[in-house]
Amino acid sequence: MKRYRILLMVHETLVPPADIGDMSESEVDEFRTEYDVLQTLRRSGHDVRVVGIGDHLTELRETIDEWRPQVVFNLLDEFSGIISYDHHVVAYLELVRQRYTGCNPRGMMLSRDKVLTKRVLATHRVATPAFHLFPFGRRFREPRRLTFPLFVKSATEDASLGISQASLVEDMKSLRERVEFIHDQVQSDALVEQYIDGRELYVGVLGNSRLTTLPAWEMDFGTLSQAQTRIATRKVKWDRKYQAKHGIATGKAQNLSDEQREVLSRLAKRTYRALSMSGFARMDFRMRDDGRTFLLEANANPNLSKGEDLADSAKAVGISYTALVNRIVQLGLAYMPEWRMFEA
Repeated sequence: MKRYRILLMVHETLVPPADIGDMSESEVDEFRTEYDVLQTLRRSGHDVRVVGIGDHLTELRETIDEWRPQVVFNLLDEFSGIISYDHHVVAYLELVRQRYTGCNPRGMMLSRDKVLTKRVLATHRVATPAFHLFPFGRRFREPRRLTFPLFVKSATEDASLGISQASLVEDMKSLRERVEFIHDQVQSDALVEQYIDGRELYVGVLGNSRLTTLPAWEMDFGTLSQAQTRIATRKVKWDRKYQAKHGIATGKAQNLSDEQREVLSRLAKRTYRALSMSGFARMDFRMRDDGRTFLLEANANPNLSKGEDLADSAKAVGISYTALVNRIVQLGLAYMPEWRMFEA
């Protein structure tokens, strides 16, 4: 395997330490992805430097100018505290003609805007839940075309920020309260969707033009009762003690027919292409008992930690974590932005 000069780009507070031996699991969780990727790249023989990004690009620019990395491994998920601004940093990399891993700016911008995603996918025969947008700073108006139960979330934030059991509402009073919560606490537009009751399935996608889908992974909500709505709240996704208490885990989806697996793969690829994505992504679906499947989220540059859904689903088809990380490097090197097309 060829060795490269790789600049690992992370948030300034997530630069991993050299030694984690004396740290607790919860402390390591804060920068687990960054640590896993860094160690894997170095064990693979690459020459790796790390740059932490906060609210300016000075160090990034200077390191690129002085060191000339062959590729930037992008693990950034915000810029200057704003989630939707990370695609501007990747756009900067394109402006300075620097190769990078993960999704391109257009795909990041489209997929991070949940409403725009729905509007684009409506023209590509990918079903998403019916919705209504409540803009931040606007007066609440009762939606006319949606029926309860409804699911309320931020239109821009990810990682289940602002999602809890209270996100599922059964009446207009609760809807108003939850919309106001998103406006006040998350400081974003509130997206209200028709709640889809069914299996929660995740499909990883790798590639630029030629795409590979990984086996469907499923969220097992364990002992959570119907009263505790089976949704991927922030506690369900990230709270290890809560997961252990209720037996919550993800694993390879069982009892799917060949036709259902094919539908998931086809919808994942169609979504990826419709949103102009590249590198790697994870598509989140809900499948009803009647087999109808709805896209919930299109996640550019999803969690790349060892032992998380994307890595585990790759492992299920013989792609080790080391091979996955290096494949993402190769996809970054192979991606053809406009500036490379003019050089060809």
